[in-house]
Amino acid sequence: MFKGSMVAMATPMHEDGAVDYDTLADYVEFHIENDTDVLVPAGTTGESATLDHAEHCELIRFVVKQARGRVPVIAGTGSNSTQETIELTQCAKDAGADACLLVTPYYNKPTQEGLVLHYEAVAKAVAIPLILYNVPGRTACDMLAPTAVRLSKLDNIIGIKEATGDISRCQEILAGCQEGFLLISGDDATAMEFMLAGGKGVITVTGNVAPRLFHTLCMACLEGERTKAQQANARLERLNRDLFVESNPIPVKWCLTEMGLFPAGIRLPMTPLSSAYHETLREALQLAGSL
Repeated sequence: MFKGSMVAMATPMHEDGAVDYDTLADYVEFHIENDTDVLVPAGTTGESATLDHAEHCELIRFVVKQARGRVPVIAGTGSNSTQETIELTQCAKDAGADACLLVTPYYNKPTQEGLVLHYEAVAKAVAIPLILYNVPGRTACDMLAPTAVRLSKLDNIIGIKEATGDISRCQEILAGCQEGFLLISGDDATAMEFMLAGGKGVITVTGNVAPRLFHTLCMACLEGERTKAQQANARLERLNRDLFVESNPIPVKWCLTEMGLFPAGIRLPMTPLSSAYHETLREALQLAGSL
């Protein structure tokens, strides 16, 4: 159910920062028409850190309703407060999300034991499939492989989005977990090798702007077609790099506007993309066939 190209959806916003639900409806359709396998709203790329609780829940409800069961929806519901994580996860369950993505608690820097207790509390409180999310570059908290293996033994923790780009860590987690535990890449630049090493897909930023090509890459990897995967990856390499010339989601939202899919709204403290990078990103979009 959860494999392939899982797009970490950007959130369209008006110039005043309000969520643009008309555009969001069209954006869900864009991804379904272009072979995205799973929709992932309200995560890092969706500017979840600037959404209030009501907006966060409404965003999830809207995407689930618009998707109408045609593709699975994994809702981002992680927080650095265990209680808030439980509340957001319950909201996603009530909305009909198929699973929830729980980033490690950020800023407060829990210990590995603190991580275990945090996730155990959420798993006990809300009966929905949960996917761990490790992105230490943003959270200042690194979930080590033995901790992920320990948490994998909980019935409703079904996988991990591992965004360090460390292939050896992927292999270490795979070796320690029971069969069926999902390893999902969170780093587009290393996603091909991650999947060829046993990962089941990617929660991708690049897939926002090149959904069909990213789906092609994922399917080639999952089918063991290395040459086909390398060909697709070669066309994506520039985007995988250049979508991070400034903090995500600044570049990807600029690209979506350039493609005519989004208005230009973004919320502070995120700012519009510097004009110094406009031509760089246009070229990357053209190489991927997105412009």
